[in-house]
Amino acid sequence: MPVYEYTALDSSGKKLKGVLDADSSAAARQKIRKAGHYPVDIRETIPRTRQEGTNSFFSLQIGPRVRQQEIHVATRQLATLLGAGIPLVAALNGLIEQTTNAKLKTIITQIKDSVNEGNSITTALAQHPHLFSKIYVNMVRAGEASGSLDVVLERLADFGERQQALRSRIKAALIYPVFMAMVGTVVLFLLITFIVPSITKVFSDRNQILPLPTIILINISNFLQNYWWLLLLL
Repeated sequence: MPVYEYTALDSSGKKLKGVLDADSSAAARQKIRKAGHYPVDIRETIPRTRQEGTNSFFSLQIGPRVRQQEIHVATRQLATLLGAGIPLVAALNGLIEQTTNAKLKTIITQIKDSVNEGNSITTALAQHPHLFSKIYVNMVRAGEASGSLDVVLERLADFGERQQALRSRIKAALIYPVFMAMVGTVVLFLLITFIVPSITKVFSDRNQILPLPTIILINISNFLQNYWWLLLLL
């Protein structure tokens, strides 16, 4: 279903902005009127052709991607809004306005609509398992049941950001060893392919009996000299 951004006026003439999903712009306009507002401007945020193709292979590859960092930021923003005493639906509306990622904005809109229909936020989050893990959903369920949803969301944001920072440090720590391993592999290949043959020629000229490890090394060198291109197929 397409998602629309709208600008409307309430009964007092105050300008309102929001996001909703509807089958068409006419249906979106009707929804706004039912809410007691006068629609001024309605724009589709995600083209229909892209949205209808979200189940296809190519749309999954080239469509907007939601990063974990964006989930952490959205979680913290929602926690802040709820902690300030703002009702859940209004907080979700505020979160939608602050979100710049079109895909994430669509998902938050779907969550808000699910809550509006009478579902709990836990149920709404569970409908998007590709973004919200079971641990995340269960933590929200516990916070919702205990009446401390804002505290739980704040802790989830902290936990997610710590995980992200740890993951970044691990990646940074692995870059140097991987680079050195690649350099070592190249150097070893050059030694066996070009240096070892010149050394083995000295032994062959003297007709000496070579130890087994040296024979194995010579055979490996000969193999790499003649069939090095096989390594490109690996």
